[in-house]
Amino acid sequence: MRHAFALFLAMSISAAVPADAQSNADWANLKRYAAENAALPAPAPDEARVVFYGNSITEGWAPHFATMFPGKPYFGRGISGQTTPQMLIRFRQDVVALRPKVVVILAGTNDIAGNTGPSTNEMIADNLRGMTEIARANGIRVVLSSVLPVFDYPWKPGLEPAPRIIALNAWMRRYAEEIGETYLDYHTPMADALGGLPPSLADDGVHPNLAGYRLMAPLAEAAIARALGRPFGRP
Repeated sequence: MRHAFALFLAMSISAAVPADAQSNADWANLKRYAAENAALPAPAPDEARVVFYGNSITEGWAPHFATMFPGKPYFGRGISGQTTPQMLIRFRQDVVALRPKVVVILAGTNDIAGNTGPSTNEMIADNLRGMTEIARANGIRVVLSSVLPVFDYPWKPGLEPAPRIIALNAWMRRYAEEIGETYLDYHTPMADALGGLPPSLADDGVHPNLAGYRLMAPLAEAAIARALGRPFGRP
């Protein structure tokens, strides 16, 4: 009788979990950059290595680094669709292990879209704090990038994300100031009157096009320079 009940319970649990979730054991996609990380040599003593860490926005930007940041040891570690809990899980292997001077974190929009389930701004903030604390404990300066403007997500319409994004960015700015790290404001120069990305900067209202990335590049460079100039232990 007990055996029959246990079998029934196991079948019920299995049926409640989507097939793709059952087969996807690598929830944080730890394998995505494993080979590239292993092949990357240790930084030279005077190398100001920077890791750009994020989701599809960072992943789509990385192929343009050679032309937008010529000669700079900048590496992209973005994964499309990822949320901050996934990024927190892979932070050590995709950031800390690469031994950068600076990490540029751009994250949170997929949390607001609910890609891995409902998420509050407080939950996103906790994950950003976690990544920041790990970086600082390993001598890595942090650039916290504002979430880019979004009026509506094409894959999840009707969420009205603009006010949440503005609130999360305001928290990010305060937090960076409190701990002596760097806040990077992409939102202000990119937002249109509706709090979204205009067609001139993004074809789908979420992901920057080449013009959008060209606008972002000097902002990122200036933030990295500020971060490199901050000694640890004081704002």
